[in-house]
Amino acid sequence: MEKTTAILLLSCPDQKGIVAGISNFISEHNGNILDAAQYSVQPESMLFMRVEWDMDGFALACDELEDAITPLVKRFGMKWTIHFSDYIPKMAIFVSRHIYCFHDLILRHQMGEFRAQIPLVISNHLDMKPLADHFGLPYRHYPITRENRAEQEKKQIAELEREGVDLVVLARYMQILSGEFVGRYHDRIINIHHSFLPAFAGGSPYQQAYDRGVKIIGATSHYVTQTLDEGPIIAQDVIKITHKDSVDNMKLKGKDLERTVLAKAVRLHLEHRILVYGSKTIIFD
Repeated sequence: MEKTTAILLLSCPDQKGIVAGISNFISEHNGNILDAAQYSVQPESMLFMRVEWDMDGFALACDELEDAITPLVKRFGMKWTIHFSDYIPKMAIFVSRHIYCFHDLILRHQMGEFRAQIPLVISNHLDMKPLADHFGLPYRHYPITRENRAEQEKKQIAELEREGVDLVVLARYMQILSGEFVGRYHDRIINIHHSFLPAFAGGSPYQQAYDRGVKIIGATSHYVTQTLDEGPIIAQDVIKITHKDSVDNMKLKGKDLERTVLAKAVRLHLEHRILVYGSKTIIFD
């Protein structure tokens, strides 16, 4: 049977004694540290830390930890969250008509790559319903128009709250979420999009990239904010392009990148390896 672990994520002003304080706290309560990583940002002088320990034999129950660690939190001015591995988070997938990211996510989930439940798939089209049905995933159809957007979004939020969803993944969901939606799931909505060097906007970015002879294309996965496609970046990757690549070849390579980059971002989030600092992230991978 897999052991239960606790994962502490924290940030605070960098100062002497933080690492020792956390280590001593865990040791004093009979905890065994399994993994620890820290990073100090300069010149802001901020410390970020992730520490995971075995809960087997630990002197404090999960619901006792918050009170016990409070003096340490106050001493160092920490912002912190704690997570336990025996809790299985709930992940909702939003998708439109592009199959590749959606299909990849549910296949990885079936193979056990993601420690999560998928209680809900939401779409503005019916195209992905047969695939969701095949994998036994509840599918909710909310067609979006300019006139009904706000009303449909309220229904979507109600579905998410009813299911107790912890994470929303936009698997090529081709709709812009409102500020209210984003605010409810702050740092809990992950998106994926292509990224070109140089960047091309509009409806035919691959054609533009081909016409300009781009040598690198990429993919970016990030948390969603109210500023479109400018949220804190979680994962990125690139692939080389040559004059031999047609527009179709570039699209295929781009899709492959989007799949892997989105999957990496989702995994990092589910494993509690991300701390958001302003407009960027600290990744403990």
